[in-house]
Amino acid sequence: MDLFEYMRQNNMEKESPLAARMRPTTLDEVVGQQHIIGKDKLLYRAIQADKLSSIIFYGPPGTGKTTLAKVIAGTTSAEFMQINATVAGKKDMEEVVEKAKNNRGMYGKKTILFIDEIHRFNKGQQDYLLPFVEDGTLVLIGATTENPYFEVNGALISRSIVFELKPLSKEDVKELIKKAVYDKDKGMGTYDAVIDDDALEFLAELAGGDARHALNAIELGIMTTGRSEDGKIHITLAVAEECIQKRVIRYDKGGDNHYDTISAFIKSMRGSDPDAAVYYLARMLYAGESVTFIARRMMICAAEDVGNADPQALVVAVNASLAVERVGMPEAQIILSQAAAYIATAPKSNAAVNAISEAMKTVEETGNLPIPTHLQDAHYKGAAKLGHGTGYKYAHSYKNNYVKQQYLPYELNGKEFYSPSGNGYENKIREHMSRIKREAEE
Repeated sequence: MDLFEYMRQNNMEKESPLAARMRPTTLDEVVGQQHIIGKDKLLYRAIQADKLSSIIFYGPPGTGKTTLAKVIAGTTSAEFMQINATVAGKKDMEEVVEKAKNNRGMYGKKTILFIDEIHRFNKGQQDYLLPFVEDGTLVLIGATTENPYFEVNGALISRSIVFELKPLSKEDVKELIKKAVYDKDKGMGTYDAVIDDDALEFLAELAGGDARHALNAIELGIMTTGRSEDGKIHITLAVAEECIQKRVIRYDKGGDNHYDTISAFIKSMRGSDPDAAVYYLARMLYAGESVTFIARRMMICAAEDVGNADPQALVVAVNASLAVERVGMPEAQIILSQAAAYIATAPKSNAAVNAISEAMKTVEETGNLPIPTHLQDAHYKGAAKLGHGTGYKYAHSYKNNYVKQQYLPYELNGKEFYSPSGNGYENKIREHMSRIKREAEE
């Protein structure tokens, strides 16, 4: 490297965005992702031992995919090369492969190729890499925000280990923000700035697990805010709002507003008002409420307030819960909106709630009443000799797959717990049960 190249790289490091300057150079500096880089984990051990096989990092933006690749670059003895799939063509890959062959043949040195946005490569480009990954000419590190099992060549996937990176926790983002403000080496500590606690909370919450988003806001705030009378740059809540271009909604997750809003959301769905339900959903999402928390409450509402009046409501709610975990924000809001509207417009019944409430009360009052002998298990050792199972009528041997016999304990004969409403599918349940009982008596 000549003097001019050294000066160019030095100036780039000084002038590059804060998020780039804050990138860790060692594994111990990495914040978050302990489920894959904890000291007892495979990836940590492989990086430390410089024994990497091909891997693919999969996760949302700002979770550290490129950061981990840069850490590997700084610790490996292998030649490290990087291309971006959004701009790289076949010629770029041919040059990388040629250099990798020379490294291996002439120097016995491995070559690690980091491909950012690997899902942007078409099938032909991915196929080109396959034989060189397979024979060890290249060790591949791919980074993608898309599910690699759908977007990356199956043959490449089978030769790689996929590591899923999770959105950073709020505490992780807070730690990074404080480093950005006060660290004088990599951060902006030389600017003599301070950040208020409420501004720190707000930025960490609004970052949504994306470290880059938070660091960009901090950099903008420090660079554009004048000094106060005490000579310091104060990052207040108002400054944080301005930098992230989002107004604060007062929403304390541990306070009344949190409980009031979720209560209004549930009651709006229960009350069959999809407009109000979606409105309160938007308020929670805007304020940074956890999508998994919202999804859990929707599952409860689907069972408690819709029940068998529309059994599909619980299916929709459960699938929405699974989908938002896989998709993440901002698209998760569409899934939650669909599910909330479905639950709100579905026919309603709380018969399932009444049934289990009454049954629990009865069990508490009566204890373990004897189970009718004909319902008891006759298969375990000696049970048949005791008469267990004797006289049981197999429902499928009778018309409508129904036969009248004693199922409840005799002491509860005639007791009803589940009483289907006349709404939606439960009306069909009522008609069905009434018919099969009537026909069994004819």
